[in-house]
Amino acid sequence: MEYTTLGNTGTTVSKICLGCMSFGDSDWRDWVLDEEDGTEIVERALELGVNFFDTANMYSNGESERVLGEALEGHREETVVATKAYFQMDEDDPNSGGLSRKAIEQELQHSLDRLGMDTIDLYQIHRWDYNTPIEETLATLDDAVRRGDVRYVGGSSMWARQFAASLHASEREGYERFATMQNHYNLAYREEEREMLPLCEREGIGVMPWSPLARGYLTRPHEDVDATLRGETEEHLYEHPYREGGGPAVNERVAELADEKGVKMAQIALSWLFHKDWVDTPIVGTTSVEHLEDAIEALDIDLSDSDIDWLEEPYEPVRVSGHE
Repeated sequence: MEYTTLGNTGTTVSKICLGCMSFGDSDWRDWVLDEEDGTEIVERALELGVNFFDTANMYSNGESERVLGEALEGHREETVVATKAYFQMDEDDPNSGGLSRKAIEQELQHSLDRLGMDTIDLYQIHRWDYNTPIEETLATLDDAVRRGDVRYVGGSSMWARQFAASLHASEREGYERFATMQNHYNLAYREEEREMLPLCEREGIGVMPWSPLARGYLTRPHEDVDATLRGETEEHLYEHPYREGGGPAVNERVAELADEKGVKMAQIALSWLFHKDWVDTPIVGTTSVEHLEDAIEALDIDLSDSDIDWLEEPYEPVRVSGHE
């Protein structure tokens, strides 16, 4: 395993963050693993040196947090745990979602209880709340840090102007500043290079992209994606513009380079992210130990500047996706 510093926090994290969206309850989404299989992946990740884990309260309606917390029992000190809040957790309780003081404080407590932890290392707003002033959200997060419930706070997919406004508000009011950005970024979706990533680089923000494999689109030839369980059942795959613009050509070049180097397509796609200076650690979700091991092996793949240019060349601007 290789390690890096998460933005300007000084906290050391593995260059692969294990995403835990696939742990919990298959009643939530068909491809989600049960507790036993999820625990097996967490345990193997620990053996391989992964120390950074990302989940959210909405994943399997809280079950992901519970599975992760129990799997990390006895390993709390050497791990860095991140979770998120924003999406409504109880359809009968409108205050179980959003980023008001009430919503954050009650959902943070629920996350702490499910994780079985006294402190969450990184607490992130999952999306932007248009109904709550950012100053109220930041003040609430600042209080959570001062109480010791949270060590760092972070943002997730939003417009760069919103993130910039958040950073400015923190500086103006003396609130805890967002230390990280978890955004949508991969070879088939590079719109974040226009504004968000340069902003993060300038401000010393740790970048931890979600969907680094484009929800599986970069793991196999595009004509074969629908053959997977996730491809058959995951409607979110088709909400993103991976197949638009130059997406199919990017997919084909990833396949060709993987064949040339004798590795897997997913490993090429991850290696491309590892070569990006503004990326600290991609969030890699998996439903098998084998795919986890493949991801870690990708750290050893060297891409030349010409390889990177060739992979990137077909990309065309596409509609912004992932902020909703």
